[in-house]
Amino acid sequence: MTINVLVVDDSALMRKVISDILSEDQEIRVIGTARNGLDAVEKVERLKPDVVTLDVEMPTLDGLHALGYIMSECPTPVVMLTALDPKSAERTLNAFEYGAVDFIQKPSGNISLNIMDIADEIRLKVKIASRVDLKKLGFMEEHVNSRGIPAKKQLDIPAKIPEDPKRKHFSNQKILAIASSTGGPRALEQVVPKLPGDLKVPVVIVQHMPAGFTASLAQRLDMQSQLTVCEAKEGDVLEPGVVYIAPGNYHMEIVQKNISGRTSEVVSLNQNPREQGVRPCANILFKSLVPLYGQNILAVVLTGMGADGADGAEEIKKAGGKVITEDERSCVVYGMPKVVVQRGLSDSIVSLERVSSEIVHMLR
Repeated sequence: MTINVLVVDDSALMRKVISDILSEDQEIRVIGTARNGLDAVEKVERLKPDVVTLDVEMPTLDGLHALGYIMSECPTPVVMLTALDPKSAERTLNAFEYGAVDFIQKPSGNISLNIMDIADEIRLKVKIASRVDLKKLGFMEEHVNSRGIPAKKQLDIPAKIPEDPKRKHFSNQKILAIASSTGGPRALEQVVPKLPGDLKVPVVIVQHMPAGFTASLAQRLDMQSQLTVCEAKEGDVLEPGVVYIAPGNYHMEIVQKNISGRTSEVVSLNQNPREQGVRPCANILFKSLVPLYGQNILAVVLTGMGADGADGAEEIKKAGGKVITEDERSCVVYGMPKVVVQRGLSDSIVSLERVSSEIVHMLR
């Protein structure tokens, strides 16, 4: 089946390049372009595309307001394209609330001459978006037809804390680990803020996002939650009731360190090669927990494309830990949880609205 796409960008050059990228795939057909949000709203109503690629920053009517009109009047899967700057990062996260399926970060600002570097990602996310059921995002009930931050920079990783020379031992504390990808920011906003403030375990999260956006995500969740939510930093000592989100473009592992004569579980970040095509990778996080927490691990795998998290979930199960997966009905993309379920690793399969209560139940 051919996927009909409307490309929206205020730059004529970007409209041409994005259209050419999409047209290279025989399954995709660009049926029109729009130069601003107002033009986009009119053409979505007239052309009825299967997917819209929508720039965030545009004159006349910006991408966020155009998205609101589209989802209200003619619900259509939308993939946002954004540069990374303080305003765009926050607006991109707001776009998930308005009904965007996913977003793509332009590699070098609004006019990205090197956008061909992410050509495969653009085509893949458009294909994924075309298969999303908008009812799962709270749209199409009556219709037929997924805090400001500094400009992109490398994280300032301090010198590594010396590893504990003593033999690693199991922590007597439980830990909650969550993995999510496509549709994840919205899913996390349905899970983390519903966790009780007296949750006496640390929470570690891998959400597949580029560098920079995870800081805004952490800040948004922190404002909504009883728990403290932060973007993880090298050397963070895990504390109960604190949520640590892996920073974009960094793998996150939990290791034991000797701090002031006491063995503690701390965050360790690295930029080793991507696994499953992603960095951060949930498998890496999950596997790092096994020698430290054993049967005291509760892993949760939420919406997302691909299979990240399944190998790590298998290691957790072998150690006696438990795994919760989001069900197919509520997933924006039933990929990551599906693989876990198919491999017989899930102890509980629940809808998104029940994930937080199931977490509390299984931890207690």
